[in-house]
Amino acid sequence: MSRHFENAEGLCEDRDPATEGFVFNQTMLRIKSPQASLDFYTRVMGMTLVRKLPFPEMQFTLYFLAAVDPADLKNWATDTDTRTEQTFSRPAMLELTYNWGSEQDDAVAYHNGNSDPRGFGHIGFAVPNLNDACARFEALGVPFVKRPQDGKMNDLAFIQDPDGYWIEIFEPSRIPAGLAAHLGEEQAQ
Repeated sequence: MSRHFENAEGLCEDRDPATEGFVFNQTMLRIKSPQASLDFYTRVMGMTLVRKLPFPEMQFTLYFLAAVDPADLKNWATDTDTRTEQTFSRPAMLELTYNWGSEQDDAVAYHNGNSDPRGFGHIGFAVPNLNDACARFEALGVPFVKRPQDGKMNDLAFIQDPDGYWIEIFEPSRIPAGLAAHLGEEQAQ
């Protein structure tokens, strides 16, 4: 029996035992303004700042955010060493990196990866109700790249954060039906 749920060229079937316990922990985005980005991710996206790590000698600060259910806040340590360990062992963290002074430098702008040269594409958030979430984003003045009714894939949206990074918004229960009309056989490479 395969350890993978799908077939694709390049998959390694035998997992190296040395990788047991590996956790995909974080995606890092560079930000220009901590105030704007922290407001967006905590107010608009509902995330919780679980750890802030300033590095004065190197003049940058790291902000680690997670989607923490309010009932789970009690499971986070108040002791900073323990909370640091929790931060670096939890899956799916967002790390925002702020290089000091960049908010006052008009020459600083970060590439979101969705224009040439293409690279990084987006992060994604599952929401309980796509339509309600999009109505809320609209009311908050969040910029949309794609609304659910736009384009061929009507079961997802893309919004932008203050630095222009794309955020995919989707309702998991709608994804199978939304993909059905578009899926087919993979083209040979």
